[in-house]
Amino acid sequence: MKLILSTSNVMSGGPSVIRRPFFEKSNTELTSALRANFSVHQPFSTSTATNGVTPKSRYKSWTTQSGSALSIPTNTPSPLTEPRESYDITVKLFYLPNIPADRRCSQTREAIELVLKELGASSIDLLIVSFPGISFDADDEDSDFDEPPSAPQSASDNDGDCADAEVPPEDIETMITTWRTLEKLHQEGLVSRLGIAELGVTRLSKFLEQTKIKPSVNQINVRDCCVVPKPLIIYAKQQQIELLTHNDCTNILPRGTLRQILGSGDNGSGVLAGQGNEDGLKGDVEPQWVVKYTAVVKDRGVVENKGYFAVAELKE
Repeated sequence: MKLILSTSNVMSGGPSVIRRPFFEKSNTELTSALRANFSVHQPFSTSTATNGVTPKSRYKSWTTQSGSALSIPTNTPSPLTEPRESYDITVKLFYLPNIPADRRCSQTREAIELVLKELGASSIDLLIVSFPGISFDADDEDSDFDEPPSAPQSASDNDGDCADAEVPPEDIETMITTWRTLEKLHQEGLVSRLGIAELGVTRLSKFLEQTKIKPSVNQINVRDCCVVPKPLIIYAKQQQIELLTHNDCTNILPRGTLRQILGSGDNGSGVLAGQGNEDGLKGDVEPQWVVKYTAVVKDRGVVENKGYFAVAELKE
């Protein structure tokens, strides 16, 4: 079964100027927003605790199943309120570790379709993709290139509170194969600009050699400081690539975190079966991908709509 988790619009309290603490990691925002959205949709339960466990509301009352896909919670789109040309819509797609790369064509299209339906839009302005196992290190750019492609690299070293297991960095060939899907989306007019994340000079130069449509953005995570290495600045300028910084996690939704969110514990939503909740779904959950979207009103510089979708597979 496919599980489609959504946060709805995290700006539902009103548009906000783009100000966010640099130290706040995106996985914290994602997990908090998911829990908040689940809580809003769950009916209040007056049942009493048994053996110290408070029963959860039956998940079927606040979720919707369509075929083999379960929307958690039932999703109601929140379309943009002004004409499409009034907005800059940015989407960042996180490909997660241990998921076969050959799934990414369908995953990418599904992610874009979910966002477009949510916003009531026909296209996005910028699509940035994040590949597993690659974390930019501002203090030692050469480490981006000198290690063999199969060497394990821990994203937790660079992502602070982002829980992650060691995963090998994605190789250039696999990245290029995935990039072909993005190029096709660009050619179809669904995406105006393409972006990449976490590439230093050497890896970026190797990547550009094989692209038909090169990225217009390279988004990097500069940890512990706000200084972008000069060689990267020079090279990006030569290639007309805009450098942006971010504080996202590479593995934004580890399996353990997802199971906790969906589980029957104190911080869970009761979707999965557990102690005191035998009506929940049974099986193992595996995160597939996460997408973050932001719609900014151009002339006012405020975020009107922002949210996440996360898709997982439930295996019996």
